[in-house]
Amino acid sequence: MKLASLFSGGKDSTYSLFQAVKDGHEIKYLITFRPKRKDSYMFHHPCIELTTLQAESMGIKQIIVDTAGEKEKELDDIEKILTEIKGDIDGIVSGALASNYQKTRIDNICRKLGLESLAPLWKIDTEKYWEDLLSNNFTVMITSFASEGLNDKWLGRIVDAKAVAELKGIRDKSGLHLGFEGGEAESLVLDCPLFKKQLVVESFEKVIDKTTNSGYIKPTKAYLKEKLKQ
Repeated sequence: MKLASLFSGGKDSTYSLFQAVKDGHEIKYLITFRPKRKDSYMFHHPCIELTTLQAESMGIKQIIVDTAGEKEKELDDIEKILTEIKGDIDGIVSGALASNYQKTRIDNICRKLGLESLAPLWKIDTEKYWEDLLSNNFTVMITSFASEGLNDKWLGRIVDAKAVAELKGIRDKSGLHLGFEGGEAESLVLDCPLFKKQLVVESFEKVIDKTTNSGYIKPTKAYLKEKLKQ
């Protein structure tokens, strides 16, 4: 099928895109929503500006949609852009992981427009998911946190096997969702098999809200660089 990807640049949307390509689908567009609100129910905001570099690295046309990010109203923005491009695609692929709120609304919009809705990660075992990410050479950086057990030391950290083990410990102690469902943390993919060049975030600022024990990074210098030949 010809698909558009709902693409935030994080691990879920990027890995779902990776799976769709592996399954033989053609990706026509990356659709990235740029919310004005930091508490959008559907879209995330940290490092969203770096998706342009990721799109360039993959060589896929990107459509950027500005959205107010208001609950329910933001669904109109999804429907509007899909209506505009539905003649070019058969369906969409999303990184829906465990949120019924997100998946049911995406499914309903697709059903209304006569499009297929693919969610390769839906209800995946999160421990296996991290194993799959690492075994497929995904380089994932933490860009925000908003959960008990996490702190600013996680911001900018690359998730390797040691980090996954620590996250499992936090999950067992405080109930963290290992896939970061519900905005407990957010991520950015720096490299994966789809990237022709790797993304480098050379410097960033940390924005911390101590009253809510949350924070995110604002990149100050980022660029693409050639991958080292294996």
